[in-house]
Amino acid sequence: MEMRLKVSGAAAAAGNGTRFRFVTTAAALDAVPENAVLEGDIIVEGTLRSTGAGFRVSGTVKVRRSFVCDRCLKECSERVTYDFSEDFRRPDGQTFGDGESVFEGEALDIAPLVHDTVLTAQPMQNLCRPDCRGLCPRCGVDLNERDCGCDRRPIDPRLAALEQLLRNADEED
Repeated sequence: MEMRLKVSGAAAAAGNGTRFRFVTTAAALDAVPENAVLEGDIIVEGTLRSTGAGFRVSGTVKVRRSFVCDRCLKECSERVTYDFSEDFRRPDGQTFGDGESVFEGEALDIAPLVHDTVLTAQPMQNLCRPDCRGLCPRCGVDLNERDCGCDRRPIDPRLAALEQLLRNADEED
């Protein structure tokens, strides 16, 4: 999907900028994360401003994100907003700074910028809440709802064989 912004209007409105709004989907942007589902419409809003040497595009991407919590396995859904900003300029033979992109013609296509913003903003770990306690590794109880009373102290792997030997001795008695 193309999200083209005409630069002629922004150049005339130097300083003020030109507002824009696009509505798309994750599939149309080819921005489908591996560990979540982006539901419904993706709303892209922002401003195109002339900087004199080029143009600055800044704005937000809003979408509903559904996922399964990595700790407690509950299904979750949240409305998220991702910010973006990038400078564009025409090719002129000079080197470009970090965060600058090149464009030709009379319009900027910000679809690649939105695609990258959505995918790079995905968290490494999906959590229903930052303090999620997860599931008990022994009995599987959701520790956010109640404590199961299991002994969850980590066992030193060097002593695991001894623990097994003690368990076997208790079972024989």
